[in-house]
Amino acid sequence: MELLFDSPTAKNIMFNDLGSGLMVQSNQHVIIKGDEACVLDPGGHKVYTQLFAQLSPVVPISHVKHLFFSHQDPDIVAAANGWLMVSDATAHISEIWIRFITHFGIDSYVEKRIKGLPDSGGRITLGGKELLIIPAHFLHSSGNFHLFDPETGIYYSGDLGASMGNPYTYVERFEDHVQYIEGFHKRYLPSARPVQLLLDSIRDLDIKVFAPQHGAIYRGSEVIGGLFDYLSGLHCGFEAMSDVYRIP
Repeated sequence: MELLFDSPTAKNIMFNDLGSGLMVQSNQHVIIKGDEACVLDPGGHKVYTQLFAQLSPVVPISHVKHLFFSHQDPDIVAAANGWLMVSDATAHISEIWIRFITHFGIDSYVEKRIKGLPDSGGRITLGGKELLIIPAHFLHSSGNFHLFDPETGIYYSGDLGASMGNPYTYVERFEDHVQYIEGFHKRYLPSARPVQLLLDSIRDLDIKVFAPQHGAIYRGSEVIGGLFDYLSGLHCGFEAMSDVYRIP
């Protein structure tokens, strides 16, 4: 467990070592405001039991009022039914994925607590404070959102900025970190255009910490600036793979 922010009235917690075997490493983030909590991208079934056990001593599960799903991948939503069954939380996901997430075994009597987000995003009120749900479509999902906590300056970026195989929790020098993010961003992001649209839309946010769902955390203006510069010049997706579109 890693505390990204800690005060008497707010905590931002990251659990980053709950996976095993061939499972892709993922970060489970939890935001606590007062006596209410929001669990972000809570993960699959094996992660569920560990996250439940480690979170319970920190905040009662009955205090979990929101579940935020940045997109529809199984490492994000596979255990959705478990969280909906043990809490009275409202789950937030792009409206285009509601009829797909139910294939992960969602019981019919909790379906009504899955709320579809419009493409334009929205806001969640948690403990009297607002969290911003920011459109990040095609990064890498067709219906994709990020979440920003204005009180702490933490930007939860889903798969954007994700790294694989890095042996540290926080990025110290961005130029040393590029090797851990290049493969993912060039292959999983479909185009550079939505990256630029997102960067333009969040440019004026006071981002102090950039927290992806996989790998290391970016903090401080120099490291975050390095990431944004890299993303601004990204050549990725179909733009980098046009030569594979042929009959094998």
